[in-house]
Amino acid sequence: MILVTGGTGFLGSYLLRALVNAGQPVRALYRKQIPDVLRDIQHQVQWLQGDILDIISLEEALQDVTQVYHCAAVVSFQPRHHREMMHVNIEGTANVVNLSLDAGVQKLVHVSSVAALGRAKEGKMIDEDCEWQDSGNNSQYAISKYRSEMEVWRGIAEGLPAVIVNPSIILGSGFWQDGGSGALVKNAWKEFPFYTSGVNGFVDVRDVVEAMRLLMDSGISGERFVLSADNWSYYDLFSEMAAQLGRKPPHISVQPWMAEIVWRMEKLKGFFSGRPPLVTRETARTAQLKVYYSSEKIQRLLPAFRFAPLKETIATVCRAFRQEMEAPLSHQ
Repeated sequence: MILVTGGTGFLGSYLLRALVNAGQPVRALYRKQIPDVLRDIQHQVQWLQGDILDIISLEEALQDVTQVYHCAAVVSFQPRHHREMMHVNIEGTANVVNLSLDAGVQKLVHVSSVAALGRAKEGKMIDEDCEWQDSGNNSQYAISKYRSEMEVWRGIAEGLPAVIVNPSIILGSGFWQDGGSGALVKNAWKEFPFYTSGVNGFVDVRDVVEAMRLLMDSGISGERFVLSADNWSYYDLFSEMAAQLGRKPPHISVQPWMAEIVWRMEKLKGFFSGRPPLVTRETARTAQLKVYYSSEKIQRLLPAFRFAPLKETIATVCRAFRQEMEAPLSHQ
């Protein structure tokens, strides 16, 4: 039996579908309800209502389980979510690790993030060997993912076979209201005029799932892997999305000093409106960074694995988004 935590989320739902399509027995936790996107495979998954912070439900979920995919995590750059994020990402991962050890799980694949990696020296790409550095520039999300990854390394030291994947920004269809790639596509659809000078790594959600499954079935343990198809500027990303959506590309460059003003204005507006700010200090500063990731390691150790070209991924995502946006119109 395979257990997937976070199966109702963006990445987890793609993983569940892949496992079901492969005919593998799979169990998944859900907290409140099963998302509509999984209704068609709902009866092919053994669902248990539970939470990785609830030891009793997690113990029950791990009965007769040989493989665990740990996808559950809180992803947020909103200050009001920081406490919950630290609690779920760190303590929740510790629970998964400890109970997997107790249950004799044969292997764990843990979903971390490139945010948990260190920074590379100037002119170098960030890879698995870049060591974490404590810094005021680290987001709370990055800190939570680094510390949760440390729980997995502890489990490995205690005898748990495990691998860690560090995806960059994951792009995929669906979950349009949950931030992430959905927010990027919606900005392009709305012809958001602004762009920053930042550069980041991006990867297709289906490639992340495939890499996780290949690593689970391999003899590899005690390693981590950057999963990033390519490094693109935000300008190029939004311009390509706009082209695929038939929208105007961004045309106003946001300088760092402008971003500093914007996040402060958003914070003030949020204080009076009670709504979360569209831009926070963390997102404003992250959007200006130029970071380049290398996925050479996984392609070397798993030579059959190849990332989809980002242009193809963006085309697929934008096509799905357009269909969803235009579907109500076609029924009128």
